[in-house]
Amino acid sequence: MVKTLTIDQAGRVVLPKRVRDEFHLRGGDHLELESDGGQITLRPAPSSSALRRERGVWVYRSGRKTDVSISALTDRVRDERLNSFTP
Repeated sequence: MVKTLTIDQAGRVVLPKRVRDEFHLRGGDHLELESDGGQITLRPAPSSSALRRERGVWVYRSGRKTDVSISALTDRVRDERLNSFTP
């Protein structure tokens, strides 16, 4: 996509809604800016926290590998919840 943007008096640029939607960007998100020769590149900044938004969904990334099966974990939690409602 090629689009001409205007820089306002405060030096701000508004990203087109289509781009914000494509990259699931919202107000307060951080971007990295890289300039190289005559080019400027913006990309979503990597998060340093374990909880981050990926494609519009909050995801917890601990950085540790585990052998826990997500489907087994989901089944166990579902069973625990169902058992807590059963008289």
